[in-house]
Amino acid sequence: MTKQKILVVDDEKSMCDFLEIMLIKEGYDVTCTTNGQKTLELLENNLYNMVLTDVKMPGVDGFEVLRKTKEVSPDTVVIMITAYGSPEGAVTAMKEGAYDYITKPFRIEEVKLTIRKALERSALLRENILLRQEVEERYKFWNIIGKSPKMQRVYDLVEKVSQTKANVLITGDSGTGKELVAKAIHYNSPRKSRSFVTMNCGAIPENLLESELFGHMKGSFTGAIANKRGLLEMADAGTLFMDEVGELPFALQVKLLRVIQEREFKRVGGTEDIKVDVRVISASNQDLEQKVVRGGFREDLFYRLNVIQIKLPHLRERKEDIPLLVNHFVRKYSLDTGKQIEGIAPEALGLLLSYDFPGNVRELENIIERSITLETTPMITEKHIRSYLNERMISKSMPPSLEIPDEGLDLNRVVEDLEKAFILKALEQTGGVRKKAAELLGMNFRAMRYKLSKYGL
Repeated sequence: MTKQKILVVDDEKSMCDFLEIMLIKEGYDVTCTTNGQKTLELLENNLYNMVLTDVKMPGVDGFEVLRKTKEVSPDTVVIMITAYGSPEGAVTAMKEGAYDYITKPFRIEEVKLTIRKALERSALLRENILLRQEVEERYKFWNIIGKSPKMQRVYDLVEKVSQTKANVLITGDSGTGKELVAKAIHYNSPRKSRSFVTMNCGAIPENLLESELFGHMKGSFTGAIANKRGLLEMADAGTLFMDEVGELPFALQVKLLRVIQEREFKRVGGTEDIKVDVRVISASNQDLEQKVVRGGFREDLFYRLNVIQIKLPHLRERKEDIPLLVNHFVRKYSLDTGKQIEGIAPEALGLLLSYDFPGNVRELENIIERSITLETTPMITEKHIRSYLNERMISKSMPPSLEIPDEGLDLNRVVEDLEKAFILKALEQTGGVRKKAAELLGMNFRAMRYKLSKYGL
């Protein structure tokens, strides 16, 4: 094991020699100097774990040594020793980055302990930084962010399937990040230098889907004014990502199955067989197995697409990932908007942690973008988060139509029902804590108690 290097600086040679002998006995690699200028040269040309320096020295004093050390090697621990100790000197030393400030005469065992603790702390900090960097890289695997066990399983699967040619089916609700996972697989695979082509099967009109996928020849249908390559050709040697694959019409499912099996197809209106090497990654927010049972999706195509399945969890199933996601989106939209947003207030984060996120990660991203756009302080406050959540609650609580029936209605009753619904929702979000529920609804606790009594809650 490499010995830890300590530089001892003291204009008194006897003190220098004493510290050198003591530290060598403790197992350290020690360099001693009594010359201030020599000290600066040593710091420029060597890397030390620790610098032990006297404060009062002619020419270059201990504070200059401290500043130089922090300039060339911020991670090096500095301990200052002086016979002229004062509270002011200690405060100044700490402010400028010293680990400790020891006054002569000192007890040898105490100095040894201080040095050992300082070096252990420094090593621990370095390990933590490396670990945090490693963890952050893993949590942000191609912008897929999360440290929860469910997301760890997703990372493991992505890493494993990336190196294979197998087709992958990614399932999960809308907004869970299916396309991000598809990109992670592609850009960590041997195909990463080739095209990643996306086709949203639910967004393209049915009469254009076949042309988009296979391409077409001029004159093959009205509007086909030129030959056109399809997405399959564009993805040759790369990856075709078919989002919402469950929306494919049954007739087109047959043709896609042939492409996967034979690795060839014809353009619409064409006679030439075009060979392709394409990896198909598909995604769906539907239960395709149930769709197969109901006859809405071909069983043979399902098994061809579903060689490996990656199921993405709903955000409410991995709430421990919300702070990580929030920090990521804060950084992203702070840069986009040019605002200096430092983070999110604990109260605002608490509101997010109590929310179910029907729109998943996409909804969380939208909330943070909106909050940063509206925020006028350096921190996202609960004001804009609460505003968004209240709007969501109102839209869910309002009847689908505001038309008044011919027989009329009891407006007071309607208002009371809506008020009661809000109170129940607030109590649910705050775990039954009435004071917090009152704050969530913008009313004082006395008013809340009256409403609870009024509605028998």
